[in-house]
Amino acid sequence: MDTVQRADPQLYDFKPYRARPKIVWPGGKQIAVWVAPNLEYYEIDPPANPHRKSWTKPHPDVVGFSHRDHSNRVSHWRMAEVMSKYGFPGSVSLSVALCQHHPEVVADANRRGWEFFSHGIYNTRYTYGMDEAQERAIIEDSIRTVREATGQTIRGWLAPALTHTTRTLDLLAEYGLHYTCDLYHDDQPQPVKVKSGRLISIPYSLEVNDHYGFFVYNMSPRDYADALIRQYDRLATEGEQSGTVMCIPLHAYLIGQPHRIGPFAEVLKHIAADGRAWIARAGEIADHYYDHHYQGAAHGA
Repeated sequence: MDTVQRADPQLYDFKPYRARPKIVWPGGKQIAVWVAPNLEYYEIDPPANPHRKSWTKPHPDVVGFSHRDHSNRVSHWRMAEVMSKYGFPGSVSLSVALCQHHPEVVADANRRGWEFFSHGIYNTRYTYGMDEAQERAIIEDSIRTVREATGQTIRGWLAPALTHTTRTLDLLAEYGLHYTCDLYHDDQPQPVKVKSGRLISIPYSLEVNDHYGFFVYNMSPRDYADALIRQYDRLATEGEQSGTVMCIPLHAYLIGQPHRIGPFAEVLKHIAADGRAWIARAGEIADHYYDHHYQGAAHGA
């Protein structure tokens, strides 16, 4: 392996931001905005993975489990109602085991017209250390379970707890998935290099992810809302030259808490009233990009 290959995983081509073909969104909108609620299930005492602990505390971590369980008991409904009020459909990063554990939550999202993509089976089962057969089984289980529960065929992927192997992206393309949310390298969709088929990255976000906002950056609810508005306003302005994408990744047990939901609602109201945003689902963004702007990566195009 030469020096360049060691320094660069060669997952996508380098394309400077200011020298690309122009992206035009439907209706001449300057920015595509999508909201990604993570509807998750965490096991209280999952099988141990030698590469990463599921909980920082000794098992069983009743506090960690019950905090996250607030999502499915209470805060999903609070978050979803605010999103529906301002006309924002969800593109759901789904722990597909939720279809069995709490089918009511999945059914509610489906009734609202939300799109589903896979976030693995459980958010406490990591891809680290899996062999190819195990990784294929997760993808196949995700496709089958979501189709049986919702009638939808998943088209996208966010790895469970953001854990991967070197084969993950190639397998997604092989199984016919259209997009990955696991690359945080751009503010526009981009082709991904895969061995066969085709795959694009849809901009997701760690920087304005509520998990990072509240757990990592220790933001107040109003600080987080202000960061979202500043993110939106900047990307919308840049989108006059070429269409941009803003993702708002959410976890209901965080954003759906009573003291946080009000400032978040103000963000959605701001974006909805601005007029520059195409409020879309991830799959709609992928479809438009494939139909009008896709140029394959260097290999596997």
